[in-house]
Amino acid sequence: MFWNDANEQTPVFEVPDTVVDVNFKIKCAHIPLDHAHALSQAIVQRFAWVREHELAGIHLIHGAESGNGWYRPSDPSELIYPSKRTLFTLRVPKEHIEDAKTLAGETIQLLDTSIEFNKPTIRPLYKLTTLFSRYIISAADEDETAFLERMVAALSEQAIRPQKMMSGRTTTLSFPQGPISTRSLMVDGIEAAESVRLQQQGIGDGRHYGCGLFLPHKGIDAVGDTQEK
Repeated sequence: MFWNDANEQTPVFEVPDTVVDVNFKIKCAHIPLDHAHALSQAIVQRFAWVREHELAGIHLIHGAESGNGWYRPSDPSELIYPSKRTLFTLRVPKEHIEDAKTLAGETIQLLDTSIEFNKPTIRPLYKLTTLFSRYIISAADEDETAFLERMVAALSEQAIRPQKMMSGRTTTLSFPQGPISTRSLMVDGIEAAESVRLQQQGIGDGRHYGCGLFLPHKGIDAVGDTQEK
């Protein structure tokens, strides 16, 4: 007979600091709902590495939303009215953190308004099991089934195997060269290491104007409950 009383514990996954989110509280009267191009232009002019580094990205600015962040106004002519809690977030590779922090105290012009950036805070990426992206670039004629099949393949390339996925609303972003079609995506039931990897690498192009970036979410069940109300 043989037994081993030692309790083997699974090592706790530690989130690497390779990439972080740098959050700035902002002071701004209003922001156009469709501000991807203008914001990208202003930030890339200030930090060229945001466009050049494959792990860098710009989160678009969002105000109050419903459905646990899954829904928001759809008319691109509408305005966002930031509250004192509204943040502007840069996804920043470790080697550029100090440079990103220099945005504090500066003001940029964004179309017909200006944004003042306050002192930043550094936040590590999350190791939560549910993530979502508001904008993933999609062909205008790509239906939901084709989109999800493409997402499964893209995640598989990163060795990420979600238990559930859900495609959300479509959004069109305006650019001088023409509109860019996007879809939102929720990925549920992934491991901590997969979650961090997806936040680091994202899916698809357009990180420097808010596309392909993932954030934590309450989960598919929470969205389903909202839809049923």
